Amino acid sequence: MAGSLSLSPFPAAESGHHVDAAAAVAGGSGGYRPGGEGGVPQGGALAIRIRNELGSWYEDADFAVVYPVRGKPGLSPAQLAMVTELQFIEDLTDRQAADAVRGHVDWKYCLGLELEDEGFDASVLPGFRERLVEGGAERVIFDRLLARLKELGLLGAGAGSAPISRVCWPGSGT
Repeated sequence: MAGSLSLSPFPAAESGHHVDAAAAVAGGSGGYRPGGEGGVPQGGALAIRIRNELGSWYEDADFAVVYPVRGKPGLSPAQLAMVTELQFIEDLTDRQAADAVRGHVDWKYCLGLELEDEGFDASVLPGFRERLVEGGAERVIFDRLLARLKELGLLGAGAGSAPISRVCWPGSGT
């Protein structure tokens, strides 16, 4: 992949530099969609529930093999991984996922972003996936999610041990 981007920290929910969950649910601003498309899952918006129940399970260091320490600061690969998860869950194109980062308060909360965060261009997502594949790190997202689910007792010890024959990226048509 052309260009040189370095790791940029993924803000922790406890940092105080993120969307407040109560504001995300009650405020209705910033594009939050009460009822959602197809309805909000019981217990609230899925992106909010993911952050509240699973926490932040990706760290930028998980992607260090494909992001150099030097170079122009880039977007947090941990945040891009979470966007990729949400994109897959909601069956969104790259453009729709980038729009959700810009305009949906529940996504901003899940990603630890400020309300004013302008997000990123949709072209960042295929670049992120390409970087993972080229660096041999395409399983990092899946493996870290499985580890977190096992850690919380939501999956048994053998879950996720079967090989995956190919990578299926959201928005990529593959």
